[in-house]
Amino acid sequence: MVTLDIFSDPICPWCYIGKALLDRALLEEPDHPFTIRWRPFMLNPDMPAQGMDRRAYLETKFGGKEGAVQAYMPVAEHAADAGLTLNLDAIETTPSTIDAHRLIHWGGIEGVQTAVVSSLFQAYFVDGRDIGDREVLADIADGCGLDASLIQRLLASEADRREIVEMDATARGMGVTSVPTFVVAGQHAVPGAQPTELWSKVISEIREGAA
Repeated sequence: MVTLDIFSDPICPWCYIGKALLDRALLEEPDHPFTIRWRPFMLNPDMPAQGMDRRAYLETKFGGKEGAVQAYMPVAEHAADAGLTLNLDAIETTPSTIDAHRLIHWGGIEGVQTAVVSSLFQAYFVDGRDIGDREVLADIADGCGLDASLIQRLLASEADRREIVEMDATARGMGVTSVPTFVVAGQHAVPGAQPTELWSKVISEIREGAA
């Protein structure tokens, strides 16, 4: 098996798209060689715990409403090409994602990490839920087979908060500056939402190398 580390943030639309394109390749190659690990990278590490009004956030980030519209046009186009629903109008809050990353981390311990990531993308980009809200995160955990009451207790504590911050810092120290960034076998970094065809080629090359 080959480790595929995916640095991502659950509020990153390109991560949502990149996962869908990778998933297509994995469905086409059910005996693929990858062991997938989701790694934290916070787009907004200084975001207040309560988050920020999404419209204000986007207009600040992109220099006004027109800039935000222009920035999201290619996102909408690529999401549609990937067959994804992107219900941006339903999103009211840009959240802090540190708690979501903690949940992803715990999902990894329990063997349901990718299911947690998928559910976070669905909650945020399709359902417009606030994934910075701990009740929402507990509900997502429950849907992935985790103990919701335990997750609520963990979220109310400082459990693994420092570890997430340190992992985020480590990613930046490795040179990760944007997400998604895929790292194959701990050596080859592939930044950005890559087409399904590229992943199919990578899988083929790994198989040929192992033959």
